[in-house]
Amino acid sequence: MCVLRPGATRTRDYNEPCVQCSDVNWGLTEEGKFYCRSCHNVIERTREVLTGDVTSNARAQSISKGLKKKKKFDKGWEWYICEGFQNILCQQAEALQSLGVSSQMKDEVLWNFWKRYLQKSKHAHCDKPFSDATHDAFSTCESDTEVDGNIELSRLLDLPCSASDTDLISESSIGAVSSIGKSSERSVWSGSVDGSSYLSKKKKGDLLMSMPMTLAFCYLALLWLREAIMLSDLLRLVMDGHIPYLNAYKDFPEEMKMYGIDFKIFHVQSWPAYDDVHKKAHDLATYIELPRFPDIEEGIFLHPNILCMKYLMEANLPDDMHSWTCRVVEKIGIGETDFLTLHPGNKSSCRVKYDILAIAVVVVVLKILFLLDDQYEWLLSNYIEERNKNNKEGCPVFDIGKWYVVVRNAMDVEQKKLNEERVRHLWRCEKPLLYSAMRKSVILKKRQMVVDLQRQFRTLSGLMEPTEKQKPSGFQLHWTEENTAGNCFHGHSMGGILQENGNVITTLNRNYWLCTMKLCKNKCGHLTHYKESDFPHTYQFVLNLFSFLLRVQPSVIHEEVCAIENKLFSSKIEKKSRKFKTPKRRKP
Repeated sequence: MCVLRPGATRTRDYNEPCVQCSDVNWGLTEEGKFYCRSCHNVIERTREVLTGDVTSNARAQSISKGLKKKKKFDKGWEWYICEGFQNILCQQAEALQSLGVSSQMKDEVLWNFWKRYLQKSKHAHCDKPFSDATHDAFSTCESDTEVDGNIELSRLLDLPCSASDTDLISESSIGAVSSIGKSSERSVWSGSVDGSSYLSKKKKGDLLMSMPMTLAFCYLALLWLREAIMLSDLLRLVMDGHIPYLNAYKDFPEEMKMYGIDFKIFHVQSWPAYDDVHKKAHDLATYIELPRFPDIEEGIFLHPNILCMKYLMEANLPDDMHSWTCRVVEKIGIGETDFLTLHPGNKSSCRVKYDILAIAVVVVVLKILFLLDDQYEWLLSNYIEERNKNNKEGCPVFDIGKWYVVVRNAMDVEQKKLNEERVRHLWRCEKPLLYSAMRKSVILKKRQMVVDLQRQFRTLSGLMEPTEKQKPSGFQLHWTEENTAGNCFHGHSMGGILQENGNVITTLNRNYWLCTMKLCKNKCGHLTHYKESDFPHTYQFVLNLFSFLLRVQPSVIHEEVCAIENKLFSSKIEKKSRKFKTPKRRKP
């Protein structure tokens, strides 16, 4: 079909005045659309256009919706890997603030940490950004790209992360990187400018960004603000989908196209590990040279005394045990401000795992009171059961045997729900990522087919449609004293387990078995090694319970338990080690 060009003869039958300038001076665009020659206003108008080719009787109907403009960013913006991570950090901070975290986290604390990182890694906020390094990296790549001039990333990223900057990169700000040379086309293996060289340009002492590193940033910000979200809580929120992490790149601006190596950097194939994120957080604090964090004193949520109470409540243990956890904390000095407060510049500063430390104290107290050797706790349970039957008045004495049954059943139910959610979890991005207009219809059709098959499968199997996620709670297991089944042990007494010896209250149990006599001194990164078959069943159950609550491996809790035992019983351990030490032979 030949295209009609603008002409007065073809607009004679349309004499309506223009709504903007009131003139009757119409013309046609090359696409057969009406526009005013006086003010260039394009109107919506249905027009039958006779074609001038061999099929002269054919008619083409077009509806004018304005001048057709080619999208300015059909090939996407020129963006950098650090911009992608900045976008994800912004999403994570907003998600945490929606859960009740202080509004200072995003605009003040996290932004300042990120700015320090950009400056230290020479991405921005420095006299000489990494443009020279980018030039060297591009020259070694198997491409014909060259860098002309300096990449003004400092001007691009030197913006506060305010609530209005959720997209982080705007059309105007992208103009700041327009100094890339005319021939600097991106590599076919990467949608970002520096994606193909990002992983290979690491130098000694550098700390590259990664998806677990984004959680390290968030954890440091939470720690600086002394928020009530521990690292284990942060990872649990990530696994439950309340904080963007898995397929977080799906919320990138449409113009930030991703290809090849970009997915290797931003795509997540496993959940973050506690030890990995904890180590990265402390390495990051040292790398960006953070000052001493605000002091953690008694009364702050991060203090072991408060955390121990929290975990006693969640584990359905008696409130009276809190006085024993406080005694252990005071005995070994882990409640001191200097011990708890993070000071990155001080090499002697301890890398405290606040939640794991509190859990380990609770486990040690359980061993002090009940031994947990698969014998003593069950004998004591039988004795307490008979006592509660004979004395029905007043507060019942805590029965560890009944507690074991109640908590085990509740944990099995929650564990089954968690396993089912993980089985149904989709690791692939739900939103189809479109990078080719030619394949757009094919990709959307395949995605719609997958959605339909999933819906049919849920219907046939009787599964409910997925509902919206409820706001997370600080507790996973809930126990109420108003429960008529008597499954809440918070108010139970410890009277039958303790005995008075003058003015001193001691335990009926006089023994204690150590998880390990010596901590591992090898350079393996672990204080000790945990093998389930080497320990009593009750001790395994306690570790598995807290492992489920914190979503960490039991070995992580076991290591901290061993460390506390070595501090608490250091004098006895030294005495035993001297007893079994072989004397040196004297030379004749």
